[in-house]
Amino acid sequence: MKKLLISALLLASFATGAFAQGSVYTQRQYLSGHGSDDMVEWDFYCTGGNNSGKWTKIGVPSCWELQGFGTYQYGMKFYGKPFPDGIADEKGMYKYEFTLPKEWENHHIDLVFEGSMTDTEVMINKRKAGSLHQGAFYRFTYDVTDRVFFGDKKNLLEVTVSKESTNKGVNLAERRADYWNFGGIFRPVFIVCKPAINIERTAIDAKADGSFSAFVLLNHTLEGAKVRTTISDMSGKKVAENTTAVRQGSDHADVTFNVSNPKLWTAETPNRYQVEFALIDGNGKTLHIERDKFGFRTIETREGDGLYINGKKVNIRGVNRHSFWPESGRTLNKQLNIADVELIKSMNMNSVRLSHYPADPEFYDACDSLGLYVMSELSGWHGHHETINGQKLIKEMITRDVNHPCIIWWSNGNEKGWNTELDGEFHKWDIQKRPVLHPQGNYGGYETMHYRSYGESEEHMRRPQIFMPTEFLHALYDGGAGAGLYDYWELMRSWPRCAGGFIWAYADEGVVRTDLNNMIDNVGNYGADGIVGPHHEKEGSYYTVKQIWSPVQVFMPENFNGTLNVENRYNFLSLDKCKFDYSYIKYNGANTETVKSGTVNGADIAPDSKGTISIPAAPDNADALSVKATDQYGEELFTWVFKLKNSDNIYKGGAKGSKPTVSGNTVKAGNVTYTFSETDGTLASVTTNKGEYTFKNGPKFFAYRRADRSFDQFYNHDDPEAEKKKTTYTEYIDQGTFVKTTTKDGENDTVIVTSEYKLGSLQKAEWHIAPDGGARLVYTYCFNGVVDLMGVKFDMPETDVESKQWLGHGPYRVWKNRVHGPQLGVWSNDYNDPVPGESFIYPEFKGYFAGVQWMKLKTKNGTITIQPGTDSEYVGVFQPKDGRDQLLYTLPETGISLMQVIPAVRNKVNTTDLNGPSAQPVWAHGTYVGEVTLHFE
Repeated sequence: MKKLLISALLLASFATGAFAQGSVYTQRQYLSGHGSDDMVEWDFYCTGGNNSGKWTKIGVPSCWELQGFGTYQYGMKFYGKPFPDGIADEKGMYKYEFTLPKEWENHHIDLVFEGSMTDTEVMINKRKAGSLHQGAFYRFTYDVTDRVFFGDKKNLLEVTVSKESTNKGVNLAERRADYWNFGGIFRPVFIVCKPAINIERTAIDAKADGSFSAFVLLNHTLEGAKVRTTISDMSGKKVAENTTAVRQGSDHADVTFNVSNPKLWTAETPNRYQVEFALIDGNGKTLHIERDKFGFRTIETREGDGLYINGKKVNIRGVNRHSFWPESGRTLNKQLNIADVELIKSMNMNSVRLSHYPADPEFYDACDSLGLYVMSELSGWHGHHETINGQKLIKEMITRDVNHPCIIWWSNGNEKGWNTELDGEFHKWDIQKRPVLHPQGNYGGYETMHYRSYGESEEHMRRPQIFMPTEFLHALYDGGAGAGLYDYWELMRSWPRCAGGFIWAYADEGVVRTDLNNMIDNVGNYGADGIVGPHHEKEGSYYTVKQIWSPVQVFMPENFNGTLNVENRYNFLSLDKCKFDYSYIKYNGANTETVKSGTVNGADIAPDSKGTISIPAAPDNADALSVKATDQYGEELFTWVFKLKNSDNIYKGGAKGSKPTVSGNTVKAGNVTYTFSETDGTLASVTTNKGEYTFKNGPKFFAYRRADRSFDQFYNHDDPEAEKKKTTYTEYIDQGTFVKTTTKDGENDTVIVTSEYKLGSLQKAEWHIAPDGGARLVYTYCFNGVVDLMGVKFDMPETDVESKQWLGHGPYRVWKNRVHGPQLGVWSNDYNDPVPGESFIYPEFKGYFAGVQWMKLKTKNGTITIQPGTDSEYVGVFQPKDGRDQLLYTLPETGISLMQVIPAVRNKVNTTDLNGPSAQPVWAHGTYVGEVTLHFE
């Protein structure tokens, strides 16, 4: 993977003219920086908002808000209104002086803007460079050959950028959307120098069968001209060459020839080639050389069947991505773009949708080099571009990016933000005729409807169109993305006409507010949609997605003897180039010991097939097996940890010390004193020589159903207030009564304290208190009904807890519909209480934890060790906190709990039940017996 990236960077150097050998090569001179990390200062005047009304300096490229100018504003506040009152409509006026090399005289000179928000007027040496440009995310070019000076004489560039457009369509398509509105020259500005007669642009179509076609357009007709095309591999070794005459009287050449047995490009095999187009005049003189990169691959949309790459049906594991960074807004740099591709691929995704506009060229380069399928989108969000301006923007979008093999689809806007008059424009400029889609619509052979429930999705899959939602499982806060993905993905894999989909969204779009003490602002629940945080902090769903979408799946059979079941979910690769690192692990308390480890090569298991790999059998003293799968580049796909047996308890209990003494409802064992309530039989207090613990008032049975449910699980249509209750929970009050507490001697000098109840849910709580102060609690409850949370709890103030350490699945909490991702291990973290969308501390301290064999809670008065009798139950550590608006849930307070049933979590768009079988409540029935050992240090 890294080698491919290095090759990409070398080729980029050729493209910029760094290695130019004379004037036959295209040369480039930057007037701005290349990105957010090397901005160049220009003179600047902002007409409104912060730091306005004076000439000063600003770094270019940048979003001017992030440089302390203008007004921060989010598009949704003015949704659907083209010219609303109150909109931030400041302008930025820029000036910059520069010189051009004397050698560039008598050459063709272009002034190029990669992106400017949004209406942009350009003057060069007091003359208009060209017409007003409207539309923020597109490369636009002015021929300034007759307007610039060369040598020592300075050129003056003056640019006026209007944050708001005078074009209704631009505002509705780009400025009234669910994302930040920024202003400024936010992508680089540069001068391009070419020979007077030159290759204006190229468009390549290289198929999987080795056929190579290219449209090579000259800037001027040239009789007797030819185009010599040379294809080389990425190391520079020539593999094919062709010379094609420019058609008589024409301004272009149609190049066609074949390459034998090319290495094909896919997201799994991102093999690329270099191409050099040389324009040669009738005398054999080389006038101009253009270089590019491309890949051999064939895209097919087979109607009613699926998406095929190189003749093989592929499943899309995708995500929606904004161009965004908290400190620089939409201004990125090469390193940030590459980092985004690497992080997306680390989640085992193979595709990205560029929502909702074209990205930086460096992002496409990284997708080409590292391997991601890309949906490149014309800007539009419910509103759309008007036809005349939209035609210009489509041309700019496609002519810049047409040769990137990563681009599989073009998208005409988003969520009815498409102008159907523009559908035919895409193929005018794309010789490959890639599919054109309407996200959230049915067009081009794809049904892409957004945010369908699990059942609705299944219905779509029964229909004749290819189903590929371009947005699903909205990842607001800690909901969506991973939550529900297992159910959706198993469904998607099982239906032949489903091509996969794109999760919304990649990262929280939180911006550093330079006007508000540098707080990160997600605008409530608008921008907090990411699988990762604003600075790419990994949330729990990151690991869930990584596991579920791993192209290699490892399973431990029931009777494990060293053979592991393996499934190959790659589309193109055998597993013979994968490696599997295994480690047998022994848990000695909080210490982890590797007792045996090694590496085995993957087997020759074909794509979409199952097989096995063999490792040495487990040593007798091993508690768990860790298996890490790595791909052909040595990148981790996922690491699974399988439990072989329960580890030794960290607290083993015992008869050390004198037999506990009983006085009324108090039992003293060692230095621990237990007091039980005379009114309800629960634990009233625990005291040691360090003081009194605040762990008490338990065990108390609890059971809750979501408040909008009837008693029969379904939405309660009989309750007119049900809709208002969909994020809250209703308690089943335990109607039982306390009978008595009795004390008796037990085995091994223990004392057994039993509290009995009748006519309710909790039946009995039986405490076996050992001489050394430990206690084993056996509790029994009976419940029949539909529940979302059920178990027993103890009260404890959060303010008393400092940290936790546990052996179990971690380090992230789980939900009922998001159990994948966390793996068995010894984990720890300090107390935290982040507010989703506002603070980004992960893993969260609070929540529901699976597979716990022991957990130590460090409190102000000492450490409490909790050892569930079975790790099939969950340990609840207080209750997760939702965002400030509590849009997803308001969970009941369950303190420190042992839970048989934990809640599923909803996403922003679909209530919990709509996200598949794993999200359904539980019909509890009968008697439950649980056990936990407690020790107070």
